[in-house]
Amino acid sequence: MTTRTRIAPSPTGIAHLGTAYIAMRNLALARQGKGQFLIRIEDTDRERYVEGAVAVIFDAMKWLGYTHDEGPDLGGPHAPYTQSERLDIYQKYAKELVINKHAYYCFCTKERLEKVRQSQLKAKQLPRYDGHCRTLTDSDIQTNLQSNLPFVIRLAVPKDGVTICHDPIRGEVAFENAGIDDQVLIKSDGYPTYHLAVVVDDHLMEITHVVRGEEWLSSTPKHLLLYAAFGWEPPVFAHLPVIRNKDKSKMSKRKNDVSILSHRDRGYLPEALNNFMALMGWSHLEGKEIFSLKEFLEVFSLDRVTKTAPIYDLDKLNYYNGYYIRALSDEELIQRLQSGFIPADCPIDLLPALMPLVKSRLTTLRDFESLTDFFYRTPTSPEFSEEEQIYLSVAKEVLSACDWTKEGIETKLVESVKAKGWKNGPFFAALRLAITGKKVSPPLTESMIILGRDVVLERLK
Repeated sequence: MTTRTRIAPSPTGIAHLGTAYIAMRNLALARQGKGQFLIRIEDTDRERYVEGAVAVIFDAMKWLGYTHDEGPDLGGPHAPYTQSERLDIYQKYAKELVINKHAYYCFCTKERLEKVRQSQLKAKQLPRYDGHCRTLTDSDIQTNLQSNLPFVIRLAVPKDGVTICHDPIRGEVAFENAGIDDQVLIKSDGYPTYHLAVVVDDHLMEITHVVRGEEWLSSTPKHLLLYAAFGWEPPVFAHLPVIRNKDKSKMSKRKNDVSILSHRDRGYLPEALNNFMALMGWSHLEGKEIFSLKEFLEVFSLDRVTKTAPIYDLDKLNYYNGYYIRALSDEELIQRLQSGFIPADCPIDLLPALMPLVKSRLTTLRDFESLTDFFYRTPTSPEFSEEEQIYLSVAKEVLSACDWTKEGIETKLVESVKAKGWKNGPFFAALRLAITGKKVSPPLTESMIILGRDVVLERLK
């Protein structure tokens, strides 16, 4: 059987890191199974819909290198791939459930539902629908419909029995049907809820594996009951551990920068982010820590996924980013930097000379400006002590006459320091600060050579 997987993000603003974390695993299964990876847009929550957010999702997937086979942008045999364009389909299948007594019309008002909820809370019961409309007669239903009373359609959950999810990550997970609420399938505005839409779409689009976050595990019995009600074969459901912060709290866009494109704009490389996310809740079968997206897509397997929540460790991401920056050629690094990380006042012809000095010092591409600004901007001259001013006076005298080479500069400066009986540390610290405006900078001698004798002497006045 051909493997077909998908992601189904909601266009509510940013493209979330969690979407990428799940997407790369779905993509791997599809490629290994010689199948297709789909992107479907779940935009039925109109209150949270953000204009332009769909484009953000596709930009993020493209930047990371995730290629899909079907979707709103590419089309495909199961179009449309945007839920708001499939409303008639959901209505058809919801009515089929009603006809077959697997779902029912519910005319309860918000006021009645709130009254029931408060009563249950007072009795220390779990709030849930009390089934009031489940026993309405056909005559009552027709009367209400003809009176244009607002309604929703609810799933008629079996009152007894057990629904079992066979999860390749978590094993067999059983849910008592008595503990499952009669979930709303069609809202009063005619839009489907996630539960109906995802089951109908996954079936019609022939999805074979649903790999998603563990926060959806509690919804899986509702989805399995819907598959059973329709008489459809369910896909394989696998629930990944949710990414957490170092303090074990769940990552959220309210507290964290979880945007994929924000990481791009902060100077992270897609290679680094992919490597970092690949090892979240999964380990390479050879114990590797460094590997490409291509290799991940070839070797990922669900049986090596852990149930322990992976941690978003910024230090580890920074390590990977530095590694992949250093792995770039100077030409490749310049090309990456030219995607928005080179200040307007930095001369382009200066870049080849700067690469050897800064490449090993870059954690992100955004660090380039702070490491190199003194090459094209005159730093603010700090206040120097009397002793430091003597150091700089001697340095100026030496640098005025020495050969302008690495060996020529270093030899003469070190000889002068030794002749004066000074220590190298304080002398070169003052010289670095005067020329670069920084206590820490790229190699000082190489920096002076690039700046040129005239600029260096001017900064030592």
